[in-house]
Amino acid sequence: MRTLLLGACGWGALGLGAGLKLPQVVAVLRARSVRGLSLPGLLLELAGFLVCLRYQSYYEYPPLTYLEYPVLIAQDVVLLLCVFHFNGNVKRAAPYVICFVAAWFLLTLHKWIIDLAMNLCTVLSAASKFAQLQLLWATGDSGSVSALTWGLAACTSAVLTRFAVMLALNMWITATVLRCREGADKAE
Repeated sequence: MRTLLLGACGWGALGLGAGLKLPQVVAVLRARSVRGLSLPGLLLELAGFLVCLRYQSYYEYPPLTYLEYPVLIAQDVVLLLCVFHFNGNVKRAAPYVICFVAAWFLLTLHKWIIDLAMNLCTVLSAASKFAQLQLLWATGDSGSVSALTWGLAACTSAVLTRFAVMLALNMWITATVLRCREGADKAE
């Protein structure tokens, strides 16, 4: 049962990941513009995805638990290339490519580096969202930003949040049951 549930979660995450950025890519290509997209936001998001992928492969997690990351990375790379293309300078992508490739190898030089990087992934993810928000607030123009992509991302986060809340509540109930049993044993 556990294997079946984990498989379903893995395939579900892969399915959502496979389509998550596609509406954004389509919106950018249709508009032939990246107006409203935050380059720092995309770079931070890509860095977070790379760290997660590297961490899970480094610690030899089952591939189905992280297969969505290569798909998300590929979609972010396409978006970054669109940013550079529509801003008229694809050559500006080269330093970023070099940095990301170097980081891929540097992350696993020492175990503490990959562990620290993974612990910072939530900060990277949040920073990427704040960078996107900052651009939207500063310009007041959503341009070619896809509401569907962000809506799908919100749904995936909501599912994970639900699991975290249910985990915390179930652990609380377990602790309470154990505490009540302990009190009952003392009373006898």
